[in-house]
This record gives sequence, structure tokens and C-alpha cells, in this order.
Amino acid sequence: MDIPRYTLNDGHDLPAIGFGTAGLRGDDAVAAVTSALENGYRLLDTAVNYENEAEVGEAIRHSAVPREEIMVTSKIPGRHHAYDDAIRSTKESLERLGLDHLDLHLIHWPNPGRDLYHETWRALVDLRKEGLVRSVGVSNFTEAHLRRVIDETGVTPAVNQIELHPYWPQPEMQQVHDDLGVVTESWSPLGKRQAPFTEPPVAEAAERYGVTPGQVILRWQLQQGNLPIPKSATPSRQRENLDVFGFELSDDEMAAISGLGRPDGRLFGGDPDTHEEM
Repeated sequence: MDIPRYTLNDGHDLPAIGFGTAGLRGDDAVAAVTSALENGYRLLDTAVNYENEAEVGEAIRHSAVPREEIMVTSKIPGRHHAYDDAIRSTKESLERLGLDHLDLHLIHWPNPGRDLYHETWRALVDLRKEGLVRSVGVSNFTEAHLRRVIDETGVTPAVNQIELHPYWPQPEMQQVHDDLGVVTESWSPLGKRQAPFTEPPVAEAAERYGVTPGQVILRWQLQQGNLPIPKSATPSRQRENLDVFGFELSDDEMAAISGLGRPDGRLFGGDPDTHEEM
């Protein structure tokens, strides 16, 4: 499957859809990631706090897909913030993955209560210079967090991975990213347990185009220029989530799905200004 790619602000690129691995552990994780690679995914998203980096690495080694075609993302947890801890954390991630570099490395949450994310960002910038990390980015950052690390280092994150789905569409952050040249990566892009599959704008579009509600939502993500990272351990669903390039939503359909946004649309109340993810 020929998946379009987004060019990052550092000149590298990423596939327009990635494979999320949060919640996958053990043999199930190895099987799911192996299947995802077989089905055409080339961007894998893991994290220290997912506790499955070893399994992701095992799946990569077992796969027939060459390593150079696979983009691997991991994330630094809050307990590893600060310069030296972030360096150490990254090297430990590489050891668990069995890789010599990460294609994209993110700060998982800013954890502003500790106020060390700016040091962690400096570490990522230096790790990029060393070649241990290809592209550097962040996750769950607000505009203020982004502007601080940019102002202090002169380096703009390539990606900000944020919660983004129809109930929490985050148009303001998407505009910030557009202004700064940051790719918006969407975690829980379908809305997880609150997925709005039966909402009329989604269900009616699915019927109109002969696709599933999930495919409609992923298409909504892509047409905004977002990079969604859906997760599924089911091979047929994995293939379905990639098969979203054969139809296009109208402007009215896009607006109707975005109109599902709610003031309380977050999945668990993870406000980046207060949430502490250690």
C-alpha cells in the first residue's frame, strides 16, 4: 500500500499513518506489531511507559521489512526528565529495542510541576547531533511549552503528539502547529472507548462512501493534515485502518465531524498544564 508521507521541519519524513502500541504487552505485542508491519505500517509508536519496547524490537527483527524502511518512535517519561536522565533514558530505550537509533523521540508529557522539560528538550537536541535520534519532538505540549523550548534552543519540535479525535478536535493547537511548522500527531485518533461511530455525521458518511465509521474518522484526521496512530491487534482492522485513501470527505462533512467537539471531550482529563505522567 502506497501511504503518503509528511515532510518534517528537519527535512526527514514520516508516513501519514502510524501504528500505536499502547496497552500491547508480551507475545500479543510481538504478534500485533509483526502483523502491522506485514499489513503495510511503517511507523511504530512505543514509549518507555508502555513497557513494550523490547517486544517492538523483537517484532522488527522478526519482520521481513528492512529496518531502514521502519520508522520507530519512543518517548521519555516524566521520571527521566532533566538532561542527564534523558540521555540515559534514550540509551536504555535503544538497548531494549535492540536498535542503534530512534527515528523519532518525544518527551511524553511536559510535567510542568517538575519544570524540567526544557532540560529534557536540550538533551534530545544533543542526541540528534550524536545520531542516536533522527528527529526530535514532543507530546502533549501546549503552545506555551512549545514556545519555551523553541526560544531556549532555537530548535522547533518536528512533531507534537496530542490527544485529538472528533470529541476533542483541538483546532487551536492545530493552528499553533501550522504556524510553527510542527506536524500534529494524533493519539487515540478514533476516540477509544468513546469513539463516535454512531454519531450521524460519522455514520452517514460511512454509509455514503461504503466504508466503516473508523475509516471516516481516520480520513477526517488525514484531511486536516494530522498523523493518526490507531492501534489494533486484529489484522483485518489493521488493514482497514490503512485503507483510507480511496475516498474524500466534503468540506461540509469535515465541518460536521469537527462540530462533535465537546468542552469535556478529553478521554481522561489529561490537561498538559496539570497532568503528571511519571
